[in-house]
Amino acid sequence: CSTFILTITAMSTALFEKLSAEGLISNESLARVSTREKNRLFSLHWELRTLLYLGVLLLSGGLGILVYKNIDTIGHTAILIFIGALSAGGFFYCATHKLPFSKQKVAAPNALFDYVLLLACLSFVTFIGYLQYQYQVFGHRFGLVTFIPMLVLFFCAYYFDHLGILSMAITTLCAWAGIAVTPTRILEDNDFNSTTIVYTGLVLGTCLVATAIASRRSGVKPHFAFTYSNFGMHLLFICSLAGMFMYNNILLLWCLPLAMVSYYFYREALRQKSFYILLVLTLYAYIGLSYIVITVLGSGGLSLIFLYFIATAVALVIFLIKMNKKIRAI
Repeated sequence: CSTFILTITAMSTALFEKLSAEGLISNESLARVSTREKNRLFSLHWELRTLLYLGVLLLSGGLGILVYKNIDTIGHTAILIFIGALSAGGFFYCATHKLPFSKQKVAAPNALFDYVLLLACLSFVTFIGYLQYQYQVFGHRFGLVTFIPMLVLFFCAYYFDHLGILSMAITTLCAWAGIAVTPTRILEDNDFNSTTIVYTGLVLGTCLVATAIASRRSGVKPHFAFTYSNFGMHLLFICSLAGMFMYNNILLLWCLPLAMVSYYFYREALRQKSFYILLVLTLYAYIGLSYIVITVLGSGGLSLIFLYFIATAVALVIFLIKMNKKIRAI
């Protein structure tokens, strides 16, 4: 009986004190349980993971600073060889230690696997970028500088089953899409106030959401669906708002994509019971609505604008509280 009691360290000692008072367990057992409860270990899992991820990022940043400060003494070729060897070594380690591929979620074989893979991918991206910067290997085809890492990152994300690498791959995809549709003149002038980028973002966001739906329904890495949907959601909302800001003459027309995206993710928030999705769509929709109100009222309606923000701020809080209760009740 005492051995069984010692294994239940998560329970409150008040229960055991009550059992001891009723004579069901001995005072010695109660003392052992109390001592075990007071000295119980607590998990450092997320703290250690955060420190390891931070360590990988600091190592990557430190390598960049080292290269920058010692570029004249080390030499470009030696730096490229070192970065390439670091990346290749990381990929070799991951390839030899990974578990068999599966369409479902695959756990990491050991505690270091995820961080070695992250370091290898970051080193590879640095290698490609430095190769282009120093030797202009790809010439003026700037899209290849992001297209090649994008392919490698997507492959690694699926082959090694890593959500962090998938996020990097989607980010690289967005960068490649922006570069691919943007004329070289705009890139050189650093002027990204282009309607083409807005439309590209809408198309890309739609594709990401469609990929999330396909991943969930096909059963191929269904746990990747949220990452795709999350990137697509923010991209669709941001581009819809950007269209509203850029086209004041057809402002109400740009309300249509914003309303459609809001309605879709409202249904998704209820389906997934996700207050995060609901909160995001509410904030984006509120920004769009506020912009319309300010545009319509203009500078002559400052008092009405102040009243609008006061009233809607209260209504927004009440709405989120009620929706949170609704999601919990589903």
